[in-house]
Amino acid sequence: MQGWADALLAGHLLLAAFNVLSLPLIWIGAWRKWNFVRNPWFRWSHVLLMGIVLGETLLGLTCPLTLWEDQLRGITSPEQRGLISRIMESILFCDSPPWIFMVVYGLFFALILITMQFVPPRHRRSKD
Repeated sequence: MQGWADALLAGHLLLAAFNVLSLPLIWIGAWRKWNFVRNPWFRWSHVLLMGIVLGETLLGLTCPLTLWEDQLRGITSPEQRGLISRIMESILFCDSPPWIFMVVYGLFFALILITMQFVPPRHRRSKD
């Protein structure tokens, strides 16, 4: 089960990186005229994933990926985690009051929505 938990943690880290890195990538891509940054699937996936993160935070919920990883590891307290797991988790989470996450995630989500206005996704026109 440890291998599955490690894979889940790595996937969780990739999702977090997608959420964080997509916004600057979109602005750089708009400036450099990269077409993929206007792809609707990419853009709406970004909005959806960050919206889920913000919603979980506002509702005081723990991310299901975190709960699933803990179940796979048989963890009931954070002190039971192994070294690699704790190092990777420290990249994803930090020890701050919940209201700080609400503010940061809320502002970040607002920037994503503003970006949707200034750098809107483009739908391909069908060739008739």
